Parts: sequence; C-alpha cells; structure tokens
Amino acid sequence: MRLAIIMSLGALALAGCTGNEEFRQTRQARAERDLAAALKGRVPGEPRDCISNFGLSGPQIIDSRTLLYREGRRVWRNDLAADCPGMSPGDMLIVEVHGSQLCRNDRFRAVSPGTRIPGAFCLLGRFTPYERK
Repeated sequence: MRLAIIMSLGALALAGCTGNEEFRQTRQARAERDLAAALKGRVPGEPRDCISNFGLSGPQIIDSRTLLYREGRRVWRNDLAADCPGMSPGDMLIVEVHGSQLCRNDRFRAVSPGTRIPGAFCLLGRFTPYERK
C-alpha cells in the first residue's frame, strides 16, 4: 500500500513537471513570435548605454530578459543582463529614472496587474536600435 502511494505521488510530481515544461515552451514560442513580429523588416544598429525617455512608448515585455520600447518608427530592444524574476508580458514596470534618459543598469521592478507588491529589482541592459531597411 505504501509503495502504491509513493508511486502515485511520483507520477503526480512528474505530471506537474510536464505541465510546467509545456507552459514554459508555449510561453517561449509566444515570446519568439512577438519579438519576430515587432522586429520584422528592421535591422539592428549600434547598441547604446542610454536613450532619451522623451517620445518613448512602452515598454513591451517580451519575456523575462527582453523589453521593447518604441520611438516613432524606431524600435529599441533592451536585453537585460540577467532574467528578471517574475516579470512577464502584461506587467507594468516601475523604472527609477535619473534625469531625462533610460540607461543601462537603471533599476526597475515589475508589478503584475491586480497586485500592489512589486517584484525584485532588475537592471536594464544595453539598448539596440532597430530601423526599417
């Protein structure tokens, strides 16, 4: 009887892992699709440490490491140096802005809709401009 319970618990644990892996793969596929659509027909320019925050819209959260900002016809891709735990598409970002620019290593926190407690502090990466060919 005890062996049957242990085996059942093991099977449930594996089923949970399979569900998590499927969720992760689905989420990753969506992120890749969204990023490809946003950058379609654009070529990357030289990465920069800072960009002006005037006239920017966004960010669009692609995944836990990628943000997109839009400035007119230009798209700025920000690749974080590390994953931002808990950040996902649909979240709002609270960015600590110093002056009139967003810069690499500026701190931010993600807040999920319907919650009041922000996530961990994360750091912006370098900004790569993408322009139409």
